[in-house]
Amino acid sequence: MGFRTSIAIASAKLLSFACKIAGKQGVTMAGKLAMKIDPGILKKLSAQVRGEILVTCGTNGKTTTNNLICSAYEAEGRRVVCNHTGSNMLMGVAAAFVLASKVSGKLDADNAVIEVDEASAKRVFPHMKPDYMVLTNLFRDQLDRYGEIDITMNLLKEAMDMAPDMTIIVNADDSLSSYLALESGHKVVTYGISEQVFHRENDHEIREGQFCKKCGHRLVYDFYHFSQLGVYHCPHCGFRRPDVDFDACHISLKGGLSFDVAQRAAGEGQVPLRHIEASYRGFYNIYNILACYAAVKTCGLKTDHFDEMLKKYRPEFGRNELFRIGASTVLLNLAKNPAGFNQNISSVMEDESPKDLIIVINDNAQDGTDISWLWDVDFDRFADESIRSITVSGLRCQDMRLRLKYVGIHADLEADVRTAIEKRLRDGCGNLYVLVNYTALYSTHKMLGEMEGRKEGAR
Repeated sequence: MGFRTSIAIASAKLLSFACKIAGKQGVTMAGKLAMKIDPGILKKLSAQVRGEILVTCGTNGKTTTNNLICSAYEAEGRRVVCNHTGSNMLMGVAAAFVLASKVSGKLDADNAVIEVDEASAKRVFPHMKPDYMVLTNLFRDQLDRYGEIDITMNLLKEAMDMAPDMTIIVNADDSLSSYLALESGHKVVTYGISEQVFHRENDHEIREGQFCKKCGHRLVYDFYHFSQLGVYHCPHCGFRRPDVDFDACHISLKGGLSFDVAQRAAGEGQVPLRHIEASYRGFYNIYNILACYAAVKTCGLKTDHFDEMLKKYRPEFGRNELFRIGASTVLLNLAKNPAGFNQNISSVMEDESPKDLIIVINDNAQDGTDISWLWDVDFDRFADESIRSITVSGLRCQDMRLRLKYVGIHADLEADVRTAIEKRLRDGCGNLYVLVNYTALYSTHKMLGEMEGRKEGAR
């Protein structure tokens, strides 16, 4: 493989180990160092993957979806390269391959399942040609970094053009993602939810895809699931939700998630339903599991151990991750934009038992320094007697407290996250939800793990 490649891999592994010893994540730094020493290292390593390479893109749900897909492959005995931690820009992707390789430059991998940031895909694809892309959804996110949705869509279109043989597995319920996939010229496989699950009155949720991307006229929706996800058509030009290849139906949210998947076979109508159950919370996780199932079936992977995989799968790195600290249960979840936060609120409110809540908001560069999106979140839904207390924390805790004040909700203020958690563990009701945006995730995850007594690096 070459001396330079070996030096790059050895240096990256050493740096990653040093970062772990120092209590830092260090994944991106390891990838950056490897690519500085050997700029072609990602192309060399990804070329050694024996089977298909699958990437997961989209605003929300891509880390959970990507990790589920990886777990499905591993459950069928495959060796997989995966960036589990969600380091999804070029350097993080490079690190996933480098840290999975031997110092000699040899990579022993049947497949690669890689999460890729939407804006970074055009930087990643010159180094790695995916066979499949899962596109989960497109929401407004970090306006100071991404700009408006059109900019993100244009960046993704450029990346798609770099991989002309790639099949796109897209969420049909998102008009923005569907339009992008259908107009790309790629082979497209769709998944979605055709039955109405919620019957909401006075629903004022902010929605992105209100207008047809094809002609600009307002879309007509039969119903919404959340945000702009639903069943839609344009009465002006005929653009509509595409036929669904993997359709979730018979949905139940009681005591976990339960649904059937109807798979449309080419020229053969529907094949027998596949029943799926999972002990996760949150309606949005149906989309994550459905995307996973659609992806592995489209890739031709057997699903003999799919149900077993779902039972064993444990969300990680702050995606509905549960900690048990003393007599308290703590659920950590990432909430970084209006659509994601509103779904977090729905998940919290599904729990009717008494609970405490900590909201951590930062405005570092990776979060997006513009936090005006807080005013598009339906925080008024937290005005419920089951919520015993709300504490705001992080760099922009004052802004978060002000936002709650405008909907008549009192919040305690504690800028230091550790102190906020310790107080609620000491005097709370024993059922704590911690909602954080991006740069608070790793540090909060680490401190909760320490409080619980987890070993560093345990998954």
